[in-house]
Amino acid sequence: MHDIEPFYHWRDDYTSEDDPQSPFYGRVYDEFVFSQKVYNYFIHPQWDEFGSQTLYTKLLFADYDREFAILEFIGEWNDCLYNDIMFLKREVAEPLMDAGISKFVLICENVLNFHGSDDCYYEEWREEVNDMGGWVVMLNTLDHVYDEMQDTKLQYHVNLGRDFNDFNWRRLKPANLVLQIEAMLDGNRKQLSY
Repeated sequence: MHDIEPFYHWRDDYTSEDDPQSPFYGRVYDEFVFSQKVYNYFIHPQWDEFGSQTLYTKLLFADYDREFAILEFIGEWNDCLYNDIMFLKREVAEPLMDAGISKFVLICENVLNFHGSDDCYYEEWREEVNDMGGWVVMLNTLDHVYDEMQDTKLQYHVNLGRDFNDFNWRRLKPANLVLQIEAMLDGNRKQLSY
């Protein structure tokens, strides 16, 4: 797991540690000291801790004018034991929403397991971003992770599932990624209205 780095091709345009509005502003990374772990496995030092014991993130891009943020995750998402969604919502999403972010892209291809609890924080997040004209999308969840998320009824609060899996997001610029997601969301809304 220590070889899995957060996506770095957008770093010429944005770094969360240099963004005063980012919850990770001022962080310093040591490329040679591996100190963070998911269970007994060290992870790359570029991943950011936000309060969870088993889940880490990287704010890959934030555009405050266009009101979107793209976050990548690694580890185990465990709401049952560690209430990871509470930490994510309070420590990451809320500061970004306070700065004007209403659209969240959560890249979950390195989320290895999901253990759900209730959906209260997801519902709260959905209501808040909806009031701002936004949304939350989870991209590239593994099949078993998607099944667990569906069992917890997350599909009522975040956009996830087959439409948002196998998504080749790395080839796109951040704004184009969000435009494609918005087109998919608009297409899904039109299908539901018939």
